Amino acid sequence: MARNAEETRRKILEAATEEFAQYGIAGARVDRITKNAGVNNALLYRYFGSKVDLFDTVYSRLVTEIVDAVPLDPSDLPGYVGLLYDYYEARPRVVRLAAWRQLERTEHTLPQAVVDSHLDKRAKIARAQQDGRLPTTLPAEELLDLMILLSLSNTPLIPTPGSDTDRERRRTTVVAAATAVLRG
Repeated sequence: MARNAEETRRKILEAATEEFAQYGIAGARVDRITKNAGVNNALLYRYFGSKVDLFDTVYSRLVTEIVDAVPLDPSDLPGYVGLLYDYYEARPRVVRLAAWRQLERTEHTLPQAVVDSHLDKRAKIARAQQDGRLPTTLPAEELLDLMILLSLSNTPLIPTPGSDTDRERRRTTVVAAATAVLRG
């Protein structure tokens, strides 16, 4: 029975991830999520409580996956930015989910897994700054935020009509920008 419940939760989370990435929190529909998961609405509410709680679970899970897939190395922040860029490039739904969270959940507390991850990364950067391995021009929190924002720069703000984005050139530019920030 526990295995069946685990499989049901997995199906709901997968369907919810796609739904939230495409429509955001307000536009996501529980009926579509449960239909795509092949379960009934009652199971979604039983396992996750509400649509917003389900979104927070999806978001926390994705952040945990990122932390595991792309660990922060404070001795190579430009490399970290490049790896994050690659991760987001391969998983555009993660970027969309983060954007939806910024748009629709800014007044709500971040899920604890997200807070813990961010605080851990910030502490690593602060230690590297204290040890003289990173410049102290920017506070650790702002340096981390800037590195993450650079990694999200995989799409031009104003695309040139009829031209494809040169992803490798853009990645090189993003890593060079991270390097320049560290040089001060």
